[in-house]
Amino acid sequence: VRAWSSDVCSSDLMSQDLLKELRQHFGFDRFQPGQQEVIEHLLAGRSAAAVFPTGGGKSLCYQLPALLLPGVTLVVSPLIALMKDQIDALVGRGIAAARLDSTLSADQYRDVMSRFRDGRLKMLDVAPERFNNERFRETLIRTRVSLFAVDEAHCISEWGHNFRPDYLKLANFAINCQAECVLALTATATRPVLEDIRRVFQIESECAVRTGFYRDNLKVVTTPVSASDRDAYLLDQIQRRDPGSTIVYVTLQRTAEEVANRLSCAGLEAKAYHAGLQDDVRSAVQDWFIASDRGIVVATIAFGMGIDKANIRYVYHYNLPKSLENYSQEIGRSGRDGEPAICHLLACVDDMNPLENFVYGDTPTPDAVQSFVADIFSRDVDFDVSYYELASLHDIRNLVIRTLMTYLELQGYLEGGTPFYAQYQFKPLLPSADILAKFEGERREFLRDIFRHARKKQVWCFLDLDGTAKSIGQPRERLVRALDYLGEQQMVELKAAGVRNRYRRLKSPEDTTALTERLVHSTLQREEREIGRLQQVVDWIQSATCQVADLCDHFDSPLENPCGHCTLCEQQEPVKLADRDVPPIAEKVWDETANLQREHRDVFSHPIVMTRFLCGISSPRLSRAKLGSHALFGSLGAVPFQQVLMRVTSD
Repeated sequence: VRAWSSDVCSSDLMSQDLLKELRQHFGFDRFQPGQQEVIEHLLAGRSAAAVFPTGGGKSLCYQLPALLLPGVTLVVSPLIALMKDQIDALVGRGIAAARLDSTLSADQYRDVMSRFRDGRLKMLDVAPERFNNERFRETLIRTRVSLFAVDEAHCISEWGHNFRPDYLKLANFAINCQAECVLALTATATRPVLEDIRRVFQIESECAVRTGFYRDNLKVVTTPVSASDRDAYLLDQIQRRDPGSTIVYVTLQRTAEEVANRLSCAGLEAKAYHAGLQDDVRSAVQDWFIASDRGIVVATIAFGMGIDKANIRYVYHYNLPKSLENYSQEIGRSGRDGEPAICHLLACVDDMNPLENFVYGDTPTPDAVQSFVADIFSRDVDFDVSYYELASLHDIRNLVIRTLMTYLELQGYLEGGTPFYAQYQFKPLLPSADILAKFEGERREFLRDIFRHARKKQVWCFLDLDGTAKSIGQPRERLVRALDYLGEQQMVELKAAGVRNRYRRLKSPEDTTALTERLVHSTLQREEREIGRLQQVVDWIQSATCQVADLCDHFDSPLENPCGHCTLCEQQEPVKLADRDVPPIAEKVWDETANLQREHRDVFSHPIVMTRFLCGISSPRLSRAKLGSHALFGSLGAVPFQQVLMRVTSD
């Protein structure tokens, strides 16, 4: 990624100048640790990485440069909550910032894109999936991008705790839009993950800034509980302590609803938050929580990422966290105002079963991987695919399909192209004759050709872009730009659907069996890493040394002395978890399972599929067969996956 030229911004801004800008735009008198160093790298045209703890002020590292640079700062984040809160705050300060996400209306989308095109925006927040939008990419390559900021940058690393294949493509997008420098931000990068981030985004080692992990205002408390006593204990702790803004983290959506209802029935101000709620409901809960000084949100892990609320006094973990990285992010959302906050983990070892089941459920069977490989290499040299179709066809979860395709790219078999929408729909807001009358000559004939090729069904018109482009002898990109223009001018209402991903086969495997085995091995390695992260949580809970110091060591940020206020430091003895309570498996279950297997031999062709079903783990094949509502589905959810698999295999 090339650095900007000398006319962009003076790289000689002195500390007092930056402090002046900081006070003027954000009202702060000083930088938090690491912020100024990162900002100076960016203003000097050097790409940088910021590894700051949650609450450490990562967002300022791109917000302030956005005001000082001539082009737009593009911020890529997977978190709609982060976008909404930060953009609302910036707009409130008079800063030209906007976001593109799924919650925007058609009018709002048009307004944002118009300001983006015209250079009236200093900062734009988008999700990684936005790059699947052809119209957005067409606009992006014609826009000066001074800074390409990637939040949650640990997602690019398969060694990290939240690997997202789409993130690996962001470096190419930064190059394609000629971004003048890149900023990678994360709170949870271990040393191998940071090395991946640096390599992918071409960041020099001296431009990777890591600050201390330790925050002395957070009191880390760990209490072993049984599943039967957990609700009463949580309620007792909340009622004993002074009221304050509180997050209770849970694993499952239904648990969020149940716990929020129990707390509400006890007279507490509690609401549930999870991905299963409608967008407007989630937004309402988020707004309510930000405004309240004693509200309790019972939430799955997505809540709190990027929430601009400094006075969260309590973070409870009702369920075990999936990893030390997740735990560190979640507790870091408390006490950002520097005042004391309590982070209380209710450690129930029975949570290991459902958490492990999530991991095992993502691992495809060897037969599924073999089918996938045969399919991919039977296609033409240039082909396009729908990940959802591949997932359904081969009974592999969508995220795993994307990961497998990424592995094939990294190993040189495939080259990914630009994703596109398979179909465009438009609804004329004016008579077509009136629309055409606004244009002249070749442009009018071009639009007339588009309208002629559209299939009208009552209100909406459907357009096959590839077929139309070929038929009228025009580039597909021109059709996209034309439709986008008509949408912006409010002549049509535009929709796009059916994302398909382009690929080119660079080479074929000499031995498909060997390739299949390598891919299977990769999925098993991922499974082993994720199970290992769960075990790290259990080991950390039962540590014989300072728990906070152990966390700091995990993130390569050693603490010189014990913290003095974690459970280990205060009790001077390790927390002891009970053994797992594994219920016996009734023989009646196996009789019913055998009958079901005979009825659906095509579905339960592999022991792992039956094990998933009994443990309550869905898959594309089970969903297609509509077996999720069967009485046996999830009947052994409290039994460890490997134990169920062993029994299924032996039968």
